[in-house]
Order: sequence, then C-alpha cells, then structure tokens
Amino acid sequence: MPEKQIIAKKINDWLNACVDENGAFFLNTIEAGRPKSRPISFHMLKDEVNYFGVGAMKEVYRQMQENPYVEICGLMGKGKLFFRYYGKAVFEQGDELAQEALAQPGYPVMKKIYTPESGNRFAVFHLEDATAEKKAMMSVLETWNL
Repeated sequence: MPEKQIIAKKINDWLNACVDENGAFFLNTIEAGRPKSRPISFHMLKDEVNYFGVGAMKEVYRQMQENPYVEICGLMGKGKLFFRYYGKAVFEQGDELAQEALAQPGYPVMKKIYTPESGNRFAVFHLEDATAEKKAMMSVLETWNL
C-alpha cells in the first residue's frame, strides 16, 4: 500500500475513533486574531484524501476564506490519546463532492439543511501542506507530513 494511502487511512481511522467515542472532533479557525473552535463530525475519505465540510453560509466558512490555516483535533482512546491535523484548507470547486458528501449515511441533519430549496451550500475542503500527529499527553506517538 502506498505511503499516502496509509497516512490517509490512519487519519480517517483517528477521525472515526473520535466520532465513535465522543460524537465529534473539533475544527479550529481564527476570527479577528482570536481562536474559534467548533465540533464537527463529517469527514469522508476518497481517493486517498480526507475531506471535511462546512456550511458556506456560516461564519466558519468566512473565517476560512480570510485565513485558510486551520487545525482539526480530537480525543480518542477514552481520552488518553488525541490527534492534531493542521494545514491549509483548500475548498473544492463545483458541487460534485458536496453531493457525494451529503449522500453519505449518518448525516440526516445535513441532508435537511443543505438542499436546493434552502439555498444553503455545503462547502467541502481538504488540507494541504499539512501535518498529522497522534499524541499521548506527554509524547508524540506518530507524525506525518503531507
């Protein structure tokens, strides 16, 4: 298995563990020089890329347009481990991935919010120039630069 595929799968496994154990992981942005954090749970692995999404009508999307550098983090291992995945958020062009994202099972609320009738658009992004770290409280267990 190519290294890029191995890393993408590991990150996806970490995201799954966070959602399974805690219901979410966190997306961190900057607003006027101050950190902002919000829980999210949507993620999708496709073609060796981990995708995430936010509502294009929300403040988080505006924040990411102004400063695309974000961090995604979450707890796993019953709170004994955590991960950090940070880099530059790059939004996908067109609606193809957004439609595929909304077709994923397990996100019924998203399917109600992001409809053609509502005018709300689901904006899908991935991270570039990124680093992923799996950590215990006092040590780094794995680090990947992507």
